[in-house]
Amino acid sequence: MNETELRSLVERMVAELAGQAPSSSGKTTSYQQADHASSGEMLKDITEIDLRKQYLVKNPYNATAFLELKAKTPARLGMGRAGARYKTETMLRMRADHAAAQDSVFSLVEEDFVKQNNFVAVQTLCQTKDEYLTRPDRGRRFDDENQAIIKKTLGQSPKVALVIGDGLSSAAIEANAKDCLQAVRAGLKTFGIDPGPALFVKYCRVGASDHIGELTGAEVVCMLVGERPGLVTAESMSAYITYGARIGIPESKRTVISNIHRQGTTAVEAGAHIAELVKTMLEKKASGVELAQMERGRGA
Repeated sequence: MNETELRSLVERMVAELAGQAPSSSGKTTSYQQADHASSGEMLKDITEIDLRKQYLVKNPYNATAFLELKAKTPARLGMGRAGARYKTETMLRMRADHAAAQDSVFSLVEEDFVKQNNFVAVQTLCQTKDEYLTRPDRGRRFDDENQAIIKKTLGQSPKVALVIGDGLSSAAIEANAKDCLQAVRAGLKTFGIDPGPALFVKYCRVGASDHIGELTGAEVVCMLVGERPGLVTAESMSAYITYGARIGIPESKRTVISNIHRQGTTAVEAGAHIAELVKTMLEKKASGVELAQMERGRGA
């Protein structure tokens, strides 16, 4: 296929989505041209369609039963086909979701977001997004200047250190961190625990929480961090909670709550659960697999 043929194909695909069809002359004719021209209506954003409710199979045997199945998963089921290929709408939605995931990885959390929420900003050893993506080790450590800010902000031996890290999804932090952190604070307050100010870490890997724990001697470090985006959502956040965090601590010592987003575990629900977990960790002096074993033993 040469460039002219490819351009023609793309134009036809866009025309189909806009409610147009090619005429015999090769030009497009709009089915709804007059309506759009008179109302100034914009085409709908394809990413606003709920995949749990979208069913594109023609003449289905039992659409009701299939829609009940789709309601339980965001997987791309029942998308139909055009011959042996995806439908244009399905293909474009996949491309749009992939683009959103890439944008979230390569963009930064807005400085205004950090200021409006009164987070104390620090930065790992990484200087650019490219360095952050290619040097994970530098996203786990801080230089002397940032170490001093961390110590001054959190003090020595706090019960809980709250940390927000941009991670691999700036969109996840901007969509969920504020509500989740408010719920965490409210929950801890009911338990008589004051976590103090929260840090925001730019170019943050999960391991940065270990350096923070070692610098401050915090009993529990709770980090909210953007997850690696996928095609289901680019706004998924996780919480990594560690008792006695220090450099070199095994990954098995972490307790993780993942898939915090509007279609998964909501930010407020996750925040309430995190507060309970922190309280339990302080009582049991454990986290991760060790805490889970204690809880199972108690249940037995």
